Amino acid sequence: MAKEDAVEVEGVVVKALSNAQFSVVVKNNHHITAYPAGKMRRFFIKIIPGDTVTVAMSPYDLTKGRIIFRHKK
Repeated sequence: MAKEDAVEVEGVVVKALSNAQFSVVVKNNHHITAYPAGKMRRFFIKIIPGDTVTVAMSPYDLTKGRIIFRHKK
């Protein structure tokens, strides 16, 4: 699957989990587990609970995702 086929949704980070993963609640109140994308790790973009983020999810598994953007407040 190519990255262009990903479903992008906005959500709010609820809690930081172990191993650089985060629990995110998307707009329709679904909880997903997400990890930061490679560019976010490379440039040391910090994510804390309460941040609004954009998550890219695979259409095959809607319970896991990749955080691709952190919105400014």
